[in-house]
Amino acid sequence: MATAVIAVALAAVCWLGYNAACANLREQGAASIRNAILDSAMQCCAIEGSYPASLQHLEDSYGLAINHDEYIVTYEAFADNVAPSVVVVPR
Repeated sequence: MATAVIAVALAAVCWLGYNAACANLREQGAASIRNAILDSAMQCCAIEGSYPASLQHLEDSYGLAINHDEYIVTYEAFADNVAPSVVVVPR
């Protein structure tokens, strides 16, 4: 009986640890995607002379690849000479 309780407790701890690790990886992925978007936007500004008006332009012209099934990306361009606001959230 005591070993069954210990086994269940150990399984619960492992499950909670796994879920925490997965959440941490998703957050790190979101930060990496945000950095890649901002780097691509800066590269676009250096080459074309202005920040891109849309995320689609970066995906089409600069090879940026985003898994839109895994992440929600908000890209807001205020002006051609102002860096865009980028928010990336895991789904």
